[in-house]
Amino acid sequence: MTATTLDPNTALVVVDLQKGIVGLPTVHPAADVVERSARLADAFRAKGLPVVLVHVVDGAPGRTEGPARSGGRPPADWADIVPELGPREDDIVVTKRTWGAFHGTDLDLRLRRHGVTQVVLTGVATSVGVESTARAAHEHGYHVTVATDAVTDMDADAHRNSVEKIFPRLGETDTTDAIVELLG
Repeated sequence: MTATTLDPNTALVVVDLQKGIVGLPTVHPAADVVERSARLADAFRAKGLPVVLVHVVDGAPGRTEGPARSGGRPPADWADIVPELGPREDDIVVTKRTWGAFHGTDLDLRLRRHGVTQVVLTGVATSVGVESTARAAHEHGYHVTVATDAVTDMDADAHRNSVEKIFPRLGETDTTDAIVELLG
């Protein structure tokens, strides 16, 4: 469903645009996702609206997969948010250990303290971190909008399923340009 409106208290939530993830092979170029997410972040900041930068470290407690658990170590800057996005002084930075940005974090509390009623989502991977965050945002009562040209995945079918089947059931979808236009 095309985005029709943005609540006055909308936050941008950027999922996992960090050095170790944007270097992975993706369906759509990660550089384009970073550029569009940065454009949205600049537009949200210019309106005084919250920008949330989410990054993942290690893995969910109790899990055995992943480089840190298999004896390997990711590069020291693996979890660093890409410099195109910041963080800037007033941004909210959320560190997560699971797929979604709400579970095991203070994201909901921080959004509610800002009076946020809607979230716009971008990031990688569409079918994992972005979809998990979108589902949780919906379950927490937020209006959800996904910038479909500012998300990508490592799997084309999974990406397409999220964009075409899941996100329209959770809220609205549209392009970066359309969302920036709605911001005014």
